[in-house]
Amino acid sequence: MATETRTNIVPLVSSGTAGPLGAIHVPRLWLKLSLASIGALPEGYDECGAGFDAMTLSALGLDRQKTIDFVRQSKPSYMEFEKWIVANGKTDKATIERHNAAIRGYNHGDDLAKSMRESSKIDDAAVRDAVTLNTVEDLDEIYHQALRG
Repeated sequence: MATETRTNIVPLVSSGTAGPLGAIHVPRLWLKLSLASIGALPEGYDECGAGFDAMTLSALGLDRQKTIDFVRQSKPSYMEFEKWIVANGKTDKATIERHNAAIRGYNHGDDLAKSMRESSKIDDAAVRDAVTLNTVEDLDEIYHQALRG
């Protein structure tokens, strides 16, 4: 019997990305949950962590476990996931705008931001926002692990 080898996939959708619903980070959350549901999320990535994942679920009034279970069991397309969010959460314009502002305005602590900048060779000490630093970190991971061999 042959064993299946699954490739881990770095979720390269930025937390600053929105789908038609307009809520940023939702596409990345869907991708992370979807990858985790098939065992393809790289080691060290939280399926549904305490940072932007938790902020998004809380802002949209979604239960963490129910959201994880929905993706694991239904394996929804992205638009099916958004429709599920609309049916199960709070998605009025004001809620989404508050959520987006919170994500965009979140900065890593000084020590973590400095460490991430140094690791990614970002020379501008003013770059502290988590969306940018996390995105560059993901790009670095792809570069170092996949592109450079």
